[in-house]
Amino acid sequence: MPVKRLPSKPNLDHLRYQAKDLLKDHAARNPEVAQRIREFYPRLHGATDAEIFDAQLKLSDAQLAIAREYGFPSWARLKRHIEKPTLSDRLNLPHHERIEDAAFRRAVELLDAGDAAGLRDYLREHPKLAQQRVVFEGGNYFRNPTLLEFVAENPVRRGRLPDNIVEVARVILDAGVERSALNETLMLVATGSVAREYRVQVPLIDLLCDRGADANSATHAAALHGEFEALRALIGRGARIDLPVAAALGRSEDARRLLADANAEDRHLALTLAADFGHVEIVRLLLDAGEDPDRYNPVGGHSHTTPLHQAAGRGHEEVVRLLVERGARLDLKDILWRGTPADWARHAGRTEIEAYLRERERISE
Repeated sequence: MPVKRLPSKPNLDHLRYQAKDLLKDHAARNPEVAQRIREFYPRLHGATDAEIFDAQLKLSDAQLAIAREYGFPSWARLKRHIEKPTLSDRLNLPHHERIEDAAFRRAVELLDAGDAAGLRDYLREHPKLAQQRVVFEGGNYFRNPTLLEFVAENPVRRGRLPDNIVEVARVILDAGVERSALNETLMLVATGSVAREYRVQVPLIDLLCDRGADANSATHAAALHGEFEALRALIGRGARIDLPVAAALGRSEDARRLLADANAEDRHLALTLAADFGHVEIVRLLLDAGEDPDRYNPVGGHSHTTPLHQAAGRGHEEVVRLLVERGARLDLKDILWRGTPADWARHAGRTEIEAYLRERERISE
């Protein structure tokens, strides 16, 4: 789920109170808190609700979860951010303006300017820059990027890319990069709106795959972001069509064929994607196979919501009705904004769906 944003003047005491409240909600066996703990407390990542509620948590555990919920790796790092902030802690600035290392910052400036020749010469002078990483905290991703990852413009920093960004990326690749940076950049490109708008998403995907990036590493992220051109490009580069990918693309026959051998994680994600994109037959297939419509979506996949929230907000009436008919709870609230599925329909202007859900709420009272 998206990390929370700290207020402009964060207060450490208020954050301590949030940790204590998390412990209270854990003791009360609140399913929303179980989802937060599952995502932001590493020791219980992937645990079931029952396992989370049975776990003994201390205040230090809750503080770690709160810190990670705000995008920091530890309570100590969150505390330092508040008490002794540096340039990199200025979360209101775009990432390139938060870089403290002068040499790395200059390389990003050359990248953003599209100065391929200048960047090539600069990397020859500073050969370690191509594999160096910078640290950003307070966000969901892009926390430890290499220079290559800046070519994706994801997260959006400037809202534009130089016309020769593929050539610029090739310059960085020629300087030598780690395999992990290749895959991370591929994911950023495949999910980035700016790369798509500038018509360089597919050319960058091709370049990265040519240099050894694993096409499979970005398919689920592309599907979750609805970047279907990128998803198809990845498939064209050899990525497999698994159950989540079939669910995102609405490929019912593929989904039916793949269901039997799919693991629990892929089934969970497939329901998320089918509901999000309105593929009612695949939603029905997964519900028939035993998927729980009340479970919050998986970590990394709109995990602050349930399938009913997503379907209601997107306006997929057939999916909404099917989920309700199969017993989906109407009172579960999303974790970030505390809205029910009916509230999501209202916010998105889906008046008919909201009316249906409100009526069902009235009947169930």
